Amino acid sequence: MSDQRGPWYLLTGLVIGAVLGVLYAWGVQPVKYTNTTPASLRTDFKDQYRALIASAYMADGDLVRARARLDLLKDADVYQVLAEQAQRTLANASQTGGGAMQEARALGVLAVALGQPVATVAVSLSPLPQESSPSPSPAPNTLTPTPPTLPATPVATSPSPGTSSVTAQATPLATAAMTPSPTITRLPTRTFTPTPGAPFALKSEELACSPDQKIPLIILQTYDAAGQGVPGVEVVVNWDGGENRFFTGLKPELGLGYADFTMTPSVVYTLRLAEGGQIIPNLSASECEAADGSRYWGSWLLIFEQP
Repeated sequence: MSDQRGPWYLLTGLVIGAVLGVLYAWGVQPVKYTNTTPASLRTDFKDQYRALIASAYMADGDLVRARARLDLLKDADVYQVLAEQAQRTLANASQTGGGAMQEARALGVLAVALGQPVATVAVSLSPLPQESSPSPSPAPNTLTPTPPTLPATPVATSPSPGTSSVTAQATPLATAAMTPSPTITRLPTRTFTPTPGAPFALKSEELACSPDQKIPLIILQTYDAAGQGVPGVEVVVNWDGGENRFFTGLKPELGLGYADFTMTPSVVYTLRLAEGGQIIPNLSASECEAADGSRYWGSWLLIFEQP
């Protein structure tokens, strides 16, 4: 008698076997990863990993170690990833509390540090001592060994007829002077932290007009007493019913002390630096006029300096 079941029972068996295999692999005995690399972590765990590295960097200032730890995540652009995470953390700081502010600041400072060129190593060679007149006094750090004396060399003389004598003549070696070896001086590792000192003071406030600027901004530049840009300075902007916080230095291509904030037309803002200093009130979007009579948004440029 012939078998009339056809091939369908084979397909049914394959489907049932696949379903049972997936259930066993996912539910009964799932795969457990051990001793894996940080690059295989989930996205939120990678964020926690970066935050821990940034906190460690703020504590010890070891940029080389922080860079090596971040390389384990295999991010395409480490600086960009850190800067974006700092902005996200800062945006959520109002909900998560003060700890998020410190975390955002640490991420921002580390991003700025990684965005700078690596400090160079300077090698200085001590000049060789110049020759001077005979019998000079020993130079500092110069080793002058005691010259050895050769064995006496017999020299025959004839003082008087019928007698003979031998006179010992010593021949000293030339004095040897050892020159100091070259020294290598290594520069300290650069760290980027806010410059301590007096609170920042507003140096200038002006409306900057550029036809290429399409949106109104508040632009800040913070400098220390030496005129160097200061990253990691927290800026607080308030308006009726809202507040925003951000840090300088997250766009190092525009300057270490640079930061900006997008304004909404018809909204009045008040700005201050979180570390102290004067309050800048009544900042609102203002228009500029082009040569052809057209109007466009300008940006408020605020320059802060430490006295």
